Amino acid sequence: MSRALVRPLPRPHAALTLLCMSFCGGGTASFRPWARSLPDDVELVLYCYPGREGRFTSPFARDWDELLADAVSALRGIAGRPYTLLGHSMGAWVAFDLAVRADRAGLAPPQSLIVSAADAPTRWKEDRDAPPTVRDGDEDLIDWMSANGQLSDGARADPEIMQIAVEILRADMQVMDTYRYRAGERARVPLHFLHGEEDHLDGPAATERWRQLGTAGFTSTRLPGGHFYTPEVWARLPGHVSSLRPAPHEDAAAPVTA
Repeated sequence: MSRALVRPLPRPHAALTLLCMSFCGGGTASFRPWARSLPDDVELVLYCYPGREGRFTSPFARDWDELLADAVSALRGIAGRPYTLLGHSMGAWVAFDLAVRADRAGLAPPQSLIVSAADAPTRWKEDRDAPPTVRDGDEDLIDWMSANGQLSDGARADPEIMQIAVEILRADMQVMDTYRYRAGERARVPLHFLHGEEDHLDGPAATERWRQLGTAGFTSTRLPGGHFYTPEVWARLPGHVSSLRPAPHEDAAAPVTA
């Protein structure tokens, strides 16, 4: 079995797979508790980027195309039954590009694409100059991860954990810096955009940019909290997205309470 795919609670007879892509500098840990929140007929599968967790001995991807080639290879392991792609932050771009590349690779497309807490990839130039950047010092990156809820106070007290966290974050940022949106690319599946009320994103503008990248229906939902929403919303997020069936031109912009 591929180490790129993590199944926290295997459900081999599930009718739908929810395949999740992590944020910059992240792994699968933040998503694993979702497995028990999903309906019995939905299996949670997590894509583990190279260089962390069970793939710690694998080299980091050197650039975006290498990462996506690895993701497409992993996708072959679940594309035999209906699946939905969900990506958070950096993972939103990975999920979008994976949906595009699945078609080229002759794989079944996802039933839907859910992009969370990220601006559209058409903003790749602007994103390269937004914090954090590969030019930042280690302490700046640690402060950024802490402010965005990616590090606990306990983790900050462990130098070894901090060294690994910074190394992974830098590797992911370097990959992100090689991304280039290819003009005209669209996701030919229903697309749903999730964003936090208190996140740094310009919600209405980002919503409109994402809307232009879908061709089979679009929805947008504003959720309480910041980049990772509130703990309550994050904990039940899979229960919200697993039932999504976006309808063309629908825009659910009202806040969803925890």
